[in-house]
Amino acid sequence: MPRRASGPISRHDSDRRSRSMDIRHENHGGKGRFTTPGGESELTYTMAGDTTAIFEHTYVPASERGQGIAAELLAAAADWARGAGLTVVPQCSYVQAQFRRHPEYRELL
Repeated sequence: MPRRASGPISRHDSDRRSRSMDIRHENHGGKGRFTTPGGESELTYTMAGDTTAIFEHTYVPASERGQGIAAELLAAAADWARGAGLTVVPQCSYVQAQFRRHPEYRELL
């Protein structure tokens, strides 16, 4: 059975900004989400069996866009999936685009 991560995940993306962001992972059975501390920005997923996560939706409020928050959420979710030995189905258009642009995500397909 895959490992389930919870609690804050610290990410640092020096290409986008110089600060770390605490990303929280909430897992409620077969559904979960990665959120920023305020909880407004999120990447949601649903498990399809024990080995596949469907990344369904990414949302960042208009007031917070352009700061790399969606990229941080995806990086945390991808790290979790890798660590749990999961494959990912990128259903969300943002995640699909990032998987095409960044070869490091393709191993999760």
